[in-house]
Amino acid sequence: MKKVLKTIGIIILALLALLVIAVAGIFIWHRIMLEKEKPLLEHPLGQLIEVDGHNMCVYTEGEGKHTLLFLSGSGTPAPIIDFKPLYSLLNDDYRIVVIEKYGYGFSDVVDTERAFTTILRQDREVLEKAGIEGPFILCPHSMSGLEAILWAQDYPNEVEAIVGLDNVLPRTYDNYDVEGTLKLEGLFTAARELGLARLYYSDSFLPDSLSKEEKDLYRAIASRNLVNVDVMNEGKAIFDAVRLIDSKPKPDVPMIMFVSDGKETNGSDWIGNHYAYASDLSNAKVIELGCGHYVHYFKADEIASDMRSFIRSELD
Repeated sequence: MKKVLKTIGIIILALLALLVIAVAGIFIWHRIMLEKEKPLLEHPLGQLIEVDGHNMCVYTEGEGKHTLLFLSGSGTPAPIIDFKPLYSLLNDDYRIVVIEKYGYGFSDVVDTERAFTTILRQDREVLEKAGIEGPFILCPHSMSGLEAILWAQDYPNEVEAIVGLDNVLPRTYDNYDVEGTLKLEGLFTAARELGLARLYYSDSFLPDSLSKEEKDLYRAIASRNLVNVDVMNEGKAIFDAVRLIDSKPKPDVPMIMFVSDGKETNGSDWIGNHYAYASDLSNAKVIELGCGHYVHYFKADEIASDMRSFIRSELD
């Protein structure tokens, strides 16, 4: 029996040693890749504009009567690339704008408070400095749904409509475990530092519609800024944003919400909350897509087609 236990102990130690060696190898490879990838980041895809003493990145392409303004979800490393599978199907008829908040994409990591009122103020300021005028069709993914609602509440003349891309809603957070989420985000931060994020953002994870160069750039950005301090500070500001939204009437702007199957989301009654929110509005529609949370990866063609129909029928 002692011999068996000793053998098991040796095997466990050997496996642990192999794990340590593997992680150390990944970390060394990660540090080498960080140096090799520096040239990829020397030319931002968008325009860098100073807001509050730091650089924010805003991207534009296309022309048209309506401006689609894409706002990324929490922790999306590279919004300009992330939304491309969808906006590349729309840029022939609409002006496309993507804002990279602080902590995202080519924008700086600032390590300051990230109240949603601050985020909204900075987004409006970067658009003004870039000479991009509204009104906008806000296209928020995930957590940016809160910002879109605040925008429509406080500046209704700037919002033509909202196109939700599996967007959150205030009631999403009724039973939300923010502490648990922050702990999970801490693990993602550790994974980034160790270089494990490179394995997560493999070519197979990213949309097939992206080129190899775009996937390489996405991975390079994610390996530097995935779940950084700005992203975590946003998470800490969620409940203040919900209370502020709840203190005001719902913005009754034309709205269409594309909803995932809810399996990759962290919130109460994901699909039901979208129907409940829409039921109180005069012009709101929910479309279930039955796919993962990054709906603009999985159903870009369907979303683009429905967006065109929605804009023609409600705004033109």
